[in-house]
Amino acid sequence: MGQIVPDAIERYLSGLNQLPDSVLLDVARAGDAQDLPLVDAEVGALLRVLATAVGATRVLEIGTAIGYSGIWLAGALPANGMLLTMEMDQKRAAQARENFVRAHLADRVNVIVGDAQRLLAKVSGPFDLIFQDGDKRHYIPMLDRLVDLLRPGGLLVTDNVLWDGEVVPGFVKRARRDAEETRAIAEYNVQLNRHPGLMTAIVPLRDGIAISVKRTTGRSG
Repeated sequence: MGQIVPDAIERYLSGLNQLPDSVLLDVARAGDAQDLPLVDAEVGALLRVLATAVGATRVLEIGTAIGYSGIWLAGALPANGMLLTMEMDQKRAAQARENFVRAHLADRVNVIVGDAQRLLAKVSGPFDLIFQDGDKRHYIPMLDRLVDLLRPGGLLVTDNVLWDGEVVPGFVKRARRDAEETRAIAEYNVQLNRHPGLMTAIVPLRDGIAISVKRTTGRSG
């Protein structure tokens, strides 16, 4: 049984969500074959809905992998939109570029290879949506910079914030996740929800998705 959502519910949701094209299905299969921690189709659909809802034209993604979540995001952009996505691994970035070409989205995607924490200092905002799915230990160090790069009313979407339930002490009998990463995510969740520039809700979908909107005025309520 899934730690966050029961398997039967996940299968139900998966049955409702129809992949829009064969490229996404092929990329998902490639990710499984390489044992990559890609988001699944339900999270991908949520990303596309959120990007569409805010009328995104500029999106930033931390953690490209082989381009699966990026395809979902870039698919919501207009022809003149741009997804800037950062990946540490050069081989994965090359695969991602090929997959964006296959999805006919290469004209609105820029894949940058390198340490996202360093690259962020050279990036100019504002972005309408930022998807954080990089190194979990870097979630906190990147947080303030990502908020700075968001436009007022823009969204910061963070993956893996429930970490198979291991962020809750005692919930999992035998931990399988890296203890340092688990601590980092738990601390990040606290800071994210207390951040004066953000209003946050966590959705217990798959491994947990935090959706934060950048406040347009001072904090209240």
